[in-house]
Order: sequence, then structure tokens, then C-alpha cells
Amino acid sequence: MLPSGLIRTVCGVEPLTEKQIRGSFANCSKGEANRLKLPLDFAELPWPELDFLGWRDPGAPLRGHLVIPGTDGSPVGITLRTPDKSRTSALKSSICQFCLTGHASSGVALFAAPRAGEPGRQGNTVGIYACADLACSLYVRGRRQPALRPRYEETLTVDEKIDRMLGNVHAFAAKVLA
Repeated sequence: MLPSGLIRTVCGVEPLTEKQIRGSFANCSKGEANRLKLPLDFAELPWPELDFLGWRDPGAPLRGHLVIPGTDGSPVGITLRTPDKSRTSALKSSICQFCLTGHASSGVALFAAPRAGEPGRQGNTVGIYACADLACSLYVRGRRQPALRPRYEETLTVDEKIDRMLGNVHAFAAKVLA
């Protein structure tokens, strides 16, 4: 079930402009938001298949970014960091905590998001294990396949998986923004 007030379009999220994306970030400075690199394929993003925009920064590979639909419909951006060395390297497989897709260990990364406001300025972060490429929407829809074999099958419909994923993403965002 989606958190109260969460808006989801029937077919993914509405396309966003570069200005909307840069202006949406809640846990970094305006200067940092202006310096981040958009996805290399930004002009060709499959917006109808995205429930949120997630990408690894091509200019800073240890950084990732999420832009999710806020409760009022406006985008909310969250900047993420990954550790220098993978914490999952000893694991044979792992599961994304957003979309629950099982991956080989290299397919999941630990992301830490600085908390918004004063807690973030004090160095407080919120962590989560997620798809290393942040393409959860595509995994849920079967448009991208993880390297892990065998895969488990769920009885949920794609819409139910999307709702669950968005609930997980918004719960993470709520911790970052609190």
C-alpha cells in the first residue's frame, strides 16, 4: 500500500526537466545539485517505465541520485553515496531493499544518504542496500534482468510490486527528510 498522499501516474512518472531535477534535491546544497551529472542517456530515458528516477553519477561513480514523486506531486531529490569498497563483496547474493530484486553481490550496493537539514550537516546519514544501478523500476517490470540465477518468482502482479517498491522508496525518503 502506498503512503498517504503519494501520487503515482498510471504509466510511470511525468518527464522532468534538468531544472526540475536540480531544484528538487533536499539533502545537498544548491551548488552540489548544480554540479551533479545527469544520466548519460537523459534524453532517452524511458519515463513511462520509471516510477522514480535513479542513477549513478557518471562524473562521480561513488555517488547516486534519486528523484521521487513527492506527496504533493512535486519531485524530491536525494543524493546518495557508496563506500569506496563494496561491503557486499563477501556475499554471493543480496536483495535490493527497494524493489526486492535478488542480485549477485555486485548488483547491490550500500547507499548512504546524508539526512536533510541540521542532522545532515552534523554528519548523520541513512543507509540502504539497493540495486547498484538504481534501475529498480526496470527490474520490477522485467525490462532488465539481474545476473543472479536462479531467480525466485513472486505471485504479486507488476502493479503490486510497483506499489511495494514505491512504499519502500518513500519510507527511505521519509527517514532522510525527517
